[in-house]
Amino acid sequence: MRVAITGSTGLIGQALVASLRADRHEVLRVVRRPAAAGEVVWDPDRGAIDAAALEGLDAAVHLAGAPIAEGRWNEARKREIKDSREKGTRLFAETLTHLDRPPAVLVSGSAIGWYGNRGDEILAETAPPGADFVSEVGRVWEGALEPARTHGIRVVILRTGIVLTARGGALRKMLPPFRLGAGGVLGSGRQWMSWIDLDDHIGVVRHAIGVSTLSGPVNAAAPNPVTNREFTRTLGRVLHRPVIFPMPAFAARLVFGEVADELLLSSTRVSAERLLSSGFAFRYPTLEASLRHALAGV
Repeated sequence: MRVAITGSTGLIGQALVASLRADRHEVLRVVRRPAAAGEVVWDPDRGAIDAAALEGLDAAVHLAGAPIAEGRWNEARKREIKDSREKGTRLFAETLTHLDRPPAVLVSGSAIGWYGNRGDEILAETAPPGADFVSEVGRVWEGALEPARTHGIRVVILRTGIVLTARGGALRKMLPPFRLGAGGVLGSGRQWMSWIDLDDHIGVVRHAIGVSTLSGPVNAAAPNPVTNREFTRTLGRVLHRPVIFPMPAFAARLVFGEVADELLLSSTRVSAERLLSSGFAFRYPTLEASLRHALAGV
């Protein structure tokens, strides 16, 4: 296949590029810097992209967007997070529709933040969106894909949970305090965490490209979500460290601001049934198996 990928320098993007190239697929990395071999230049802020270089694609994968969990939010940061997804997604989707031969499929990232804070409710893809900021980001993000869908491109939207890998993301940030024995439950510990192993997530992207009957939103999360309390205990057990230093909700809010309520203390328990019924098989369906895999040799 010939596959174009935005966000190819990110955590998921790098792993996806390596996986596809290992199987001898041709990968075009869509980048902001001057293009090298195998790269295509774009500038979402200016609405510019080298469309001619995208001709002849079999598939496209859209992963670009400003990191949502880095630093405290203010109005400028929130606008950047939202605009980076709306502008970049719309530009990429519309560009694909104007190609002489558009790709058969566009797989786009999204996030389980679409659902918002939903307590113990089990959330399938048909559940309505939440009402907080991250839900608003999800609605804008997914809505910007509409030009591709209406043009007849098969669009798969991956509502991704917490991606587990020691290379980056949430798990990497957790490791230093947990290894020092200073890890603990966040808030009540009852909030649900829907997660997925990085290798399984790459498998999900490739599955979405290859399964022609799959379209629309798909929860990209393992079939066994856990509460924060269970996550904390499991990570402590895998690291052979005690987990006795909880962070109360008020302390999390003092440290992280609005991010605490919308990401750290929010409860999102999603179902993986649609992915499973489409034939996807998880290599790491349980949290302990994923953590032991992610932390092997680290």
